[in-house]
Amino acid sequence: MKGHIVQRSKTKGTWSIKISVGKDPTTGRYKNQWYTVRGKKKDAEKRLSELLNQLDTGTYLKPDKTNVADFLKRWLSDYAKPNLSPRTVEGYEYVITRHLIPALGKTTLSQLKPEHLQRYYAEKQKGGLSAQTVRHHHTILHRVLKIAVEWELLSRNVADAVSRPRVQQVEMQTWNEQEVNKFLEAAKTTPYYALFYIALFTGMRRSEILALRWQDIDFILGEISVNRSLHVLKGGKVILRAPKTKTGKRTVALPQSAFLVLNEHRKTQEGNCLLLGKVLSDTDYVFNNLGKPLLPNTVSHAWMKTVKRVGMKYIRFHDARHTHASLMLKQGIHPKIVQERLGHSSISITLDTYSHVAPGLQEAAAKRFDEAMGMQHNEVVLENK
Repeated sequence: MKGHIVQRSKTKGTWSIKISVGKDPTTGRYKNQWYTVRGKKKDAEKRLSELLNQLDTGTYLKPDKTNVADFLKRWLSDYAKPNLSPRTVEGYEYVITRHLIPALGKTTLSQLKPEHLQRYYAEKQKGGLSAQTVRHHHTILHRVLKIAVEWELLSRNVADAVSRPRVQQVEMQTWNEQEVNKFLEAAKTTPYYALFYIALFTGMRRSEILALRWQDIDFILGEISVNRSLHVLKGGKVILRAPKTKTGKRTVALPQSAFLVLNEHRKTQEGNCLLLGKVLSDTDYVFNNLGKPLLPNTVSHAWMKTVKRVGMKYIRFHDARHTHASLMLKQGIHPKIVQERLGHSSISITLDTYSHVAPGLQEAAAKRFDEAMGMQHNEVVLENK
């Protein structure tokens, strides 16, 4: 018999499971493995059935005494740092050391169950973390446990059996055409006018804009080549990173007005360089502070300060990207073109992100189809009776 259940007489509600895991290749003797289950007999029977199924399918793994904390640290050093970007590793390391290890670290990795994760998610939300943040924790745990399965330390990823926190869709904040023009008029008095203009007229990410060098701008064809992004690590170290996806590396066509703004900005930089006894180089950053790249927080702070000075509806710097996409879609630009400009990995991401624009697009599409078919009608007013 491959396994059986024994009730412990001294401990009520505790069961011992004994299974045969095959012969020892050295001694030739059969080896047994014991497990403890707390609960009802049906719980022990269920666990025995799972173990026997693993033995039959070849997915059984002998229990390992490694705890969650040790494996998380090992995952960071052996997998994350060699394979992920420094910025991503820094974010993962913060969540792991600040949240995951204190809450789950002492649990043996092989004994980690869905209920542990579900309880963790609930407690973190009660403690004040947003559902979106806790979902991010889930993503990290799922990625870590996936590697544990690949390294044959676990037979399954328990994060697959856990319900992620629900995130309520937050209404996207964007500006209309008049608000964009009002903001840019006010930004003319700041050193960031050209940067803000490019953000609103190309939809590029802040990190992409800050990484731009003059060699990335083609003044003949009027386009920008996006091939890197700029990030600041803990401690102030600046790093440049290649796009995560193939679509992230792209060419963005410049509107004529943005082309002219960039051209004027280059002339200003050339003048500044002459005052310093230098010559502007193609490898110089387009937006810089005495030759050094601008820092992300500096740009966001300048954006916020300008918005408050004008007294407009506040939107984040990142919302300039959303504003660009929303205005293009409202003008009837095909979503595929918008996807390519933004560098989304798929058109579904673009459509899902800007679904709030869809009602207007549907109405415009229906009207255009009628016009194309030659179905011109007088306006019809529907009344509820």
